[in-house]
Amino acid sequence: MRLNTLKPAPGSKKDRHRVGRGVASGWGKTAGRGHKGQKARSGGFHKLGFEGGQMPLHRRLPKRGFNSPTRDDIGEVRTGDLQAMQATEIDLNALKEAGIVSRKVLAAKVILSGKLERKVSLKEIGVSKGARAMIEAAGGSVQITPKPEAPKKEKKAKKAKQAEPEAEAKG
Repeated sequence: MRLNTLKPAPGSKKDRHRVGRGVASGWGKTAGRGHKGQKARSGGFHKLGFEGGQMPLHRRLPKRGFNSPTRDDIGEVRTGDLQAMQATEIDLNALKEAGIVSRKVLAAKVILSGKLERKVSLKEIGVSKGARAMIEAAGGSVQITPKPEAPKKEKKAKKAKQAEPEAEAKG
């Protein structure tokens, strides 16, 4: 047996059925669609789930649950994982290189799970209350830069300021 002599079994390969190619083909004229009716027309098929005008099942049932579009943005790190790491100064890049969090995550948070008995310093990584207590009890530290707060808009104050000159002009 050689590669150039391989062929499919006789009768296993058939030509594609080409409809609407003349009366002699056996599939001419109506091309297997029958006569008239919605399904005989072009574009005459309802999408999946159509129930003849009755409210479809997928719309009758209540919506349930919530799929967060950002659920994969924050990686979860256990204190036991920090114990297993070699590095003492840990940031997001160190966690990614160690394979503890996915390369896709934008941030990480340490949770209390497992033991931590060595000194580690975390930089720009979120920490739960229990995990913070364990890290600091082991002699470690947590450094997080606080986010700058956006200035609050003063809509009501502007309206009040505009009203004052009008009141003085009238009085």
